[in-house]
Amino acid sequence: MYKCHVCGSTESQTNSVSEIFMIAGRPIQVEHVPAVVCTRCGDATFSRTTTESIRRMLHGDARPVRSVAMDVFAFA
Repeated sequence: MYKCHVCGSTESQTNSVSEIFMIAGRPIQVEHVPAVVCTRCGDATFSRTTTESIRRMLHGDARPVRSVAMDVFAFA
């Protein structure tokens, strides 16, 4: 049974999400990641298989589908 580790809700849905990972100080976005998403707070959880696939993609021989420039702001 699903239970969100952020808000405790037991309601979820399977969806595809985009996630940004910091690799060697660089933001890397991975799109279309299958995830279980909490319907209350929106927290996404990835399976072990998905997590391992992302790790191999980011640290292996995969090539990005595109590159984009990104503006960065400091809130402080």
